Order: sequence, then structure tokens, then C-alpha cells
Amino acid sequence: MGENFLNKGVLTENSIGIGPVTREMVHARARELALIAGRVHPHVAQADYEQAKRELTGESDIDRQETILDSIPESERWDPVPGSTGRRAQESASEDEDEEGRSESEQLAEEGVGEAEHDQMLQAALSAKKADSQTPENPS
Repeated sequence: MGENFLNKGVLTENSIGIGPVTREMVHARARELALIAGRVHPHVAQADYEQAKRELTGESDIDRQETILDSIPESERWDPVPGSTGRRAQESASEDEDEEGRSESEQLAEEGVGEAEHDQMLQAALSAKKADSQTPENPS
């Protein structure tokens, strides 16, 4: 079968394809993440850009953690059971599953839930910012 292109950086909005991830999309998402965290435009952190890129391209934190772990020499990695040889886990039999064993439906549902949570946090941050700007200051 062909490669599973789910979460490979091609985005949809309301089930309509909007194409591959662009630099502008990453910048906009980073600004949204900064706003959710209570920071405004000039205070967008590098971590916001990195998280935005991971979210939009479908890279998980697990991939990032594995990359970091792979860069550490084996002799310095933590051994949970010293002397244990371990055993290889059985590989997934289904081509429709990702590395974590989730079906395409589960992946889509998780992506939708994540987007809904992001939208709710963004709307809450925008509402709070609007309410703060409309509150008259109390003279002392």
C-alpha cells in the first residue's frame, strides 16, 4: 500500500484542503500560542515557533524526545532495569495504524480535538484581552 500521509503537513480546515504548511502559517500559529500564554506579538518565543511547527507538521513531542535521546551516548542513558536484556515488541499488523498503534480515525479525532482545544484557548485569550482593554481604570 501507499504511505500514510496523515499528519504530514498538509492541512485541512473544515474538511477543505488548504495545502502544505507555509512559513506564514507557522508564524500565525506561534502568535496564537504566545497570546494563549499571555504574551503579545513582540514577545513570541522561539519555543512558540517550534511548537507551532510541530503542531502544523504533525510532528509529535515523542519524535522530538526520541531525537534528543538518540543524541545522548548509550552509556549515559538511563537503564530502568540494570542487566535486563528486554524483548522486542510485536509490530503492528495493520498498515492503517501509526507508530503508536492508532487508526486513521483515531488520529483524525485526536487532531480535531487538539484543534478544538486550541481554538477554545485562543478565543478565551482574545476575550480576556478585549475585556482588559475595555475595563476603565479606577482613579485613586
